[in-house]
Amino acid sequence: MTDNDRPLAVFDLDNTLADTAHRQRFLERKPRDWDAFFAGAPHDPPLAEGVALARESAEECEVVYLTGRPERCRPDTVAWLAAHGLPEGRIWMRRDNDRRPARRTKLEILRRLARTREIRVLVDDDELVCEDAERAGFTVVRARWADGSSVLKVAQEREGRT
Repeated sequence: MTDNDRPLAVFDLDNTLADTAHRQRFLERKPRDWDAFFAGAPHDPPLAEGVALARESAEECEVVYLTGRPERCRPDTVAWLAAHGLPEGRIWMRRDNDRRPARRTKLEILRRLARTREIRVLVDDDELVCEDAERAGFTVVRARWADGSSVLKVAQEREGRT
């Protein structure tokens, strides 16, 4: 079986693989400091449960990453994944000026990927993304191993930022 024949395991980053708790403070102030929030991403501690699941998934699947982070965060994201020993894989990111809700952008990409490949699983912490993905027929694992953040939920859904 070639890599192009393997099913995909699709992983979110923030609060699925990376613990964002230390940078939530930048979203709790008015106005929100998005530059500082994303600048802190390279210092995110890994979430052991998510990392283990990604490594385990890589045994049977091609692991790809689907994040609401803006494209400008790509170099830091690639370095973070490598530094924490996560499987190499394509990274799907939000265009820098895309402010649509995560549930729309992520489902759009999942459907595009599913046209040519089996998607074995989506692992994500965003309940709205998970609900929409399940309604669309995807198998979902809800990443509930990080402390939830109401500020981040608003950012994902209303502000289309992560």
